[in-house]
Amino acid sequence: MLLYVTLGTNDLYRAGHFYDAVLPLLGYRRQHYSEEEIGYSAESDTRCRFWVVTPFNRRRATSGNGTMVAFAAETRAAVDAFHAAAIAAGAIDEGGPGLRSYHAHFYAAYVRDLDGNKLSAVCENPE
Repeated sequence: MLLYVTLGTNDLYRAGHFYDAVLPLLGYRRQHYSEEEIGYSAESDTRCRFWVVTPFNRRRATSGNGTMVAFAAETRAAVDAFHAAAIAAGAIDEGGPGLRSYHAHFYAAYVRDLDGNKLSAVCENPE
């Protein structure tokens, strides 16, 4: 359904270090870099599906209230690693790794990145 997702940042260099630390743990890699944007793709994808960008209008990037990007994780261990790496890289904890009530195998962790964007890593595989 979705082609790609973008999140704004006020410090692309710092955001790049953050996402470079957490996304490879979920199987995503940096594929594109310019002075205005960084693009990430799944290991098996040739197109960037997640972008961190400086706002096109040159105004301050802000996070949305009620918005979140959830990344798929293959294993619960990957969710745990994502959360630990995000916290170590300066993220704010919004809910540690664990099963959630959405369904029997919904294992997730939640953080806010360095710009306040809410992120989640979710494994729906039974373990």
